[in-house]
Amino acid sequence: MDDRVTITLNVNGEDRRVAVGRRWTLLYVLRDVLDLTGTKYGCGTGDCGACKVLIDGEPVNSCTYLATRAEGKAIVTIEGLARGDRLSPVQQAFVDAGAIQCGFCTPGMVITATALLHRNPNPSREEIVRALDNNLCRCTGYVKIIEAIELAARRLRGEA
Repeated sequence: MDDRVTITLNVNGEDRRVAVGRRWTLLYVLRDVLDLTGTKYGCGTGDCGACKVLIDGEPVNSCTYLATRAEGKAIVTIEGLARGDRLSPVQQAFVDAGAIQCGFCTPGMVITATALLHRNPNPSREEIVRALDNNLCRCTGYVKIIEAIELAARRLRGEA
């Protein structure tokens, strides 16, 4: 018995019809079906944030989110933030601030920061730390990541 269903996912502004298993996670579909490998598999339990994507503008751990739940929603992956060869302001700020070490957590951090700055263009350091609560990084002490988000915020406000 085939438990697959065909759904339409709007990923990075493009409708994609895919046959998915009813229990497949969005992360599995993004990485292994649609070949969008920028979103990372970290823990598989929703604890590390490496798999974050935006769903209707909110950061979501795609490793615990069923793909079938995403039908009809706008999904943005790390690949969808850039415009052609031009990085998004948040992505560029991470590069400029040196907030990328091994890079494994970076997609989730950038997705979380993008959602935060959309909601709050002038977050305090404490608000940034709170927003990053469900994103783990093993390489840094988060200092450069926080600085990158502050830099992105200044640039988005036209101050830098």
